[in-house]
Amino acid sequence: MIDAGISRIECERAVLGPPFFFFTGRSADRKDLLQPPASQLVWVVSRGLAQVVPRHRLHDRPWWSPAFVFLVMLLAMGNAALAAQTAPVADLGPPMRFMIVRSDASGCEPTCPEWISAQGTIGHDTPALFKRMLKTLGARKLPIVVTSPGGSVDAALILGRMIRQNKLDIGVGKTRFSGCLPVDENCKPNDGKGARYFGTAYVYGAFCNSACPLMLAGGIRRFVGEWAYLGVHQITTTFTRTKLQYRTTYRVVSGRKKILSTKIVSRKNAGSYKTYEMSKVEEKKLAAYLKEMGVGQLVLETMKDTPASSIHRLAPQDMLQMTLVTSPDSVDRLTWASVCKDNPVPANCREVPVSAQKAPQPANVVAAEAKPAATAPAEPVAIHKVDGAEMRFVLVRGKNLLCDPDCPEWISAEGTITTQTPDKLRQLLDTIGGRRLPVVLNSPGGDLPGAMAAGRLIRERKLDVAVARTDFIGCGPEKAGCVAEGGAYVGLTNDELGECDAACPILLAGGVRRLVGPRAGLGVQSLGMEEKVGAYLEDMAVGPGLFAAIRLNSSQRVLDPSTALRIGLTTGSQSADELTGASICKSKPEPENCSVVSATKLQAATPAKS
Repeated sequence: MIDAGISRIECERAVLGPPFFFFTGRSADRKDLLQPPASQLVWVVSRGLAQVVPRHRLHDRPWWSPAFVFLVMLLAMGNAALAAQTAPVADLGPPMRFMIVRSDASGCEPTCPEWISAQGTIGHDTPALFKRMLKTLGARKLPIVVTSPGGSVDAALILGRMIRQNKLDIGVGKTRFSGCLPVDENCKPNDGKGARYFGTAYVYGAFCNSACPLMLAGGIRRFVGEWAYLGVHQITTTFTRTKLQYRTTYRVVSGRKKILSTKIVSRKNAGSYKTYEMSKVEEKKLAAYLKEMGVGQLVLETMKDTPASSIHRLAPQDMLQMTLVTSPDSVDRLTWASVCKDNPVPANCREVPVSAQKAPQPANVVAAEAKPAATAPAEPVAIHKVDGAEMRFVLVRGKNLLCDPDCPEWISAEGTITTQTPDKLRQLLDTIGGRRLPVVLNSPGGDLPGAMAAGRLIRERKLDVAVARTDFIGCGPEKAGCVAEGGAYVGLTNDELGECDAACPILLAGGVRRLVGPRAGLGVQSLGMEEKVGAYLEDMAVGPGLFAAIRLNSSQRVLDPSTALRIGLTTGSQSADELTGASICKSKPEPENCSVVSATKLQAATPAKS
């Protein structure tokens, strides 16, 4: 028989579902406990299933005497780990990390915007990391730039409340670091510059999915914009089973068992299962949180209506209607270099005197006390710098069996526009004499006056422009020790990876023919200097539609091919192949950028096979 001495294991948090019990079996004759036979039996019961485990003697004596030691195996139900996802948190990628970043935009020093970069999966320990970050900031209030696939719902709610309690703004975006990266150890390039990390916030490829919108809801001002991705779906509740093995030691005194100690000796994962139905308790909790944050309940309804196996992307107008965002603008409203020219100066702008930039700071200094900025000029000039690589111009020749030896050539223009860009373009044009080669443009933007000057030079030389990336074959301009044969590199154009944003469309407007294919990226936004930009576009004979589109968008707006054509920014929606494709040199009359290369030169220019 089994004398049911019943114990229960309490989980780390509230156990959902019926508890599991274990039973230890012992002889009904209590005298046997004092004089055990050669082999004792311990009964172990897990979820009502009993098994007999033989207990052996040592040197024909019970080895546990005078105390009995029982090893009990128990399969227990752990706490339901809530995660708005279709996989465990660990499967969503690296955990979220927080970094204080200072803008590296040219021309913003000594007063530049700063923000908290939050990238990665929301885990159960993320709120503790965020609390530690806030402690280093003291009274400073920096906006958060977040991109996250989701993670723990409970942790996202805690983060949202911490953000609201500290009255912080938040926007969906990514941070591209320059100089030191978060993964670098003992990084030196940024020493003495007044900040540990420098970078640029941008929206392309940024996302906030699953549990992340709950974190976003905590912001005072909340920005997503048209080109970041925000998605919701049903919550997944994961139940995890844990197998515990523990040792209980007790002594029998006067026929009564007295427990001396109970100790867990092993803990193993015994599997898990998930449910995709939101419980009434969870629904009530989320509804209360959204109401607390001032966000409409339509967010919760959309979550419930979207299966966990898919994701529902919220359109900008829907986010506004749900009050999930407070403005249609993007994260640029928080991090753009020109925000520090506003009056009053935003709280995330910090002045670093020139003397402080020259003097190295200790590695553990994260932030300094903010100082008031100088009065803003009447018309700020915005500069968009993404990665610090200045625009370079190189001559490229197409490589294809369909065109050899008569192939198209073009000027590849890639990188950030600077004040030196017009001079560099002029130098290259002088080397090719009077030839009219098309310009294949790929740029995230940059210096606005530099873009207008380069655009005027392109119009002066009557050149065509297309947006695309140039992929080099064999030898490329970035490859050390690589020299272009005959002054021209060999390559192909790829409009799918091409971009032309911020100040770049101003340069594009200088082309006689301006082509942007359906797979290339084209974005416009207000960059200041409106009077000069308006006069420039009028000189380029570009209609008023482009100027209106630029003025109306404080954050970047991506233009589709039909809109770009309608407002006069482009003259056609063909891809760059219209100017660089292998077959164009068979046209009559032959385009000016076609050039015949002798067989000897072709053989010399062909990269060797490995």
